[in-house]
Amino acid sequence: MWGGRTGALPRVWGLWPTGVLGRRQRSCNAPSLAGSNSPQCWNCGGPGGPIRVDGFFCPQCRALQPPDPTRDHFSLMDCNRSFRVDTAKLQHRYQQLQRLVHPDFFSQRSQTEKDFSKKHSTLVNDAYKTLLTPLSRGLYLVS
Repeated sequence: MWGGRTGALPRVWGLWPTGVLGRRQRSCNAPSLAGSNSPQCWNCGGPGGPIRVDGFFCPQCRALQPPDPTRDHFSLMDCNRSFRVDTAKLQHRYQQLQRLVHPDFFSQRSQTEKDFSKKHSTLVNDAYKTLLTPLSRGLYLVS
């Protein structure tokens, strides 16, 4: 149906970095987001450098990086850290992030990227559910 161009539509919308579905390069300048002191991409092992596209992908080899467990829900969903949240913006951001990291888009990738995708998707789902309802948002702010 899509003629082998499954990544073209998200790339046109600016949601998928160019080259995500292409071949991997051998060098990398993206730091790992695993929270360790080692600023290296898990895939290509290159030295640290700038992160693009919300820190989800290595800018050189386009491999999905491990999620940052220290990142809070507000920064993940690109919201101000306050009780008042624009739910339309929140929903738009949720859909945008799921288009980037949903496990269905990683079915042909390595097992490591599949696992990272599941973890990212779970974090995005948790953040969305928490920030969507006022009670859970308030409890999250207090904690």
